[in-house]
Amino acid sequence: MTLLEASEGREYIIKSIQTDDEELNSFLFSLGCYSGETITVIAFRKGGCTVSIKDGRYSIDNQLAEAIIL
Repeated sequence: MTLLEASEGREYIIKSIQTDDEELNSFLFSLGCYSGETITVIAFRKGGCTVSIKDGRYSIDNQLAEAIIL
């Protein structure tokens, strides 16, 4: 299941990040988004969603959300 299929307000554990873009992997890692970390979808919006990772809230687009496997 990808992040786009998640339910709002529920906590999930990230299983993997599926992308061939090393820069994107590094960016996600800097946010604390990596395998084994918990993530919560705060809200879905047109074109993306707002998520909570550790103590931060981030807006990510749909393309990025599809790369995050729960």
